Amino acid sequence: MSLSAVLSRIDDQLPSALDRLMGLLRIPSISTDPAYAGECDAAADWLVAELQALGVTAEKRATPGRAMVVGHVDGPSGGTGPHLLFYGHYDVQPVDPLALWHTDPFAPEIQDTPHGKVIRARGSSDDKGQLMTFVEACRAYRDVTGTLPCRITFFFEGEEESGSPSLIPFMRENPAELSADLALICDTSMVAPGVPSIASQLRGMLKDEFTITGPRIDLHSGHYGGPALNPLSELSRLIASFHDDQGRVAVEGFYEGVHEVPADLLRQWESCGFDEHEYLSSVGMTRAHGEEGYSTLVQQWARPTLEINGLWGGYQGAGTKTVIPSEAHCKLTCRLVGDMDPDKLRKKVRKHVEDRLSPDAKITWNQDLDGSPAAVMNINRPEFEAARQALSDEWAREAVFTGMGGSIPIAGFFKEVLGLDAMLIGFAQEDDAIHSPNEKYNVQSFHKGIRSWARVLDALAK
Repeated sequence: MSLSAVLSRIDDQLPSALDRLMGLLRIPSISTDPAYAGECDAAADWLVAELQALGVTAEKRATPGRAMVVGHVDGPSGGTGPHLLFYGHYDVQPVDPLALWHTDPFAPEIQDTPHGKVIRARGSSDDKGQLMTFVEACRAYRDVTGTLPCRITFFFEGEEESGSPSLIPFMRENPAELSADLALICDTSMVAPGVPSIASQLRGMLKDEFTITGPRIDLHSGHYGGPALNPLSELSRLIASFHDDQGRVAVEGFYEGVHEVPADLLRQWESCGFDEHEYLSSVGMTRAHGEEGYSTLVQQWARPTLEINGLWGGYQGAGTKTVIPSEAHCKLTCRLVGDMDPDKLRKKVRKHVEDRLSPDAKITWNQDLDGSPAAVMNINRPEFEAARQALSDEWAREAVFTGMGGSIPIAGFFKEVLGLDAMLIGFAQEDDAIHSPNEKYNVQSFHKGIRSWARVLDALAK
């Protein structure tokens, strides 16, 4: 079989592939809103039908929430290639605020922009357009060869945008059915336009929240201002203690499990085309802040953080109220890297705060918040280099192993529950406005994404 024949088929059938994507984008599969449960079911049914048309044994599987779509297909007769599991999600974010959309979010359009043609619709980038790049690569492969290049399990969920409450229970109930040699995930972006990227590490997350209580009731600041402990002032002092003057987190033991970036990976990051000025200026910043001695990309991908996400307390209405509040509140998150342990880190952060409390200040912690470790991919597996070369061939530019500042929990779940390494390859752009009004996906991302997956599949099958 000639890979070039598959690639030619993809080029010839692009209009049909776009039409199919438009059909999926028209389904308002908003998982977080119960009013759209029927539409989520319809999206799952749509995907089952598409997979069955490819010769995949596929079905919709019920969960307490939105349905899973699971499909299986064997590779060439007698083949000895790998067994791959491909994951995507068919649910989308709500469209609010609707008034900021320039078009109907569920009436997809192809629009001309100064940067090329884009597909404008909710879910076009996150994740329906990305999911369909893989499905369409499989379709072209099957059309040309009559089969798929290797054994593949398809696994699509419908609750990713609402916390995936059914995902882990489903995986734990069906480990044998979902077992494979490697998981593939297409829910990420390219580090820069035209630079193919494989995410090799994702930061983990620790969430926490606490309340500082001082006086038993709100106090008149004229009567108690001075002698009374003010919880807002106490909170401000505690927050200021979290970082030193160089931007490092000052919690004792915070950096346990953090590793420096290997030289070869750092070289890829430094030459990946990332535009720091554009990254900062697009959100109104003139310079990088944070931990001194580390570049913006290293800070974003490979260094841990402690961020204050919310503060409140006291009077917040119109005008002035001369009150010393009884309580003040703080929400914080830590992004984790390397081998940082979220449970151990939670204890360290809480000890840091509690050791610095003033007399008469009482603290209450939220006991219902969770944490997850960072996901670090084993890029020494030969499949990763094979995929990187395949992407480089398609884009005529060296593909890079990147990090991700955010978290994609499914990658960690595959490792934790199924023992699977995951390879994350995506073709979104940073300006795709995912989760926001006027979401888009570049037609080039869709087209070359399909071609890229065909090349990756061909490389992995060998």
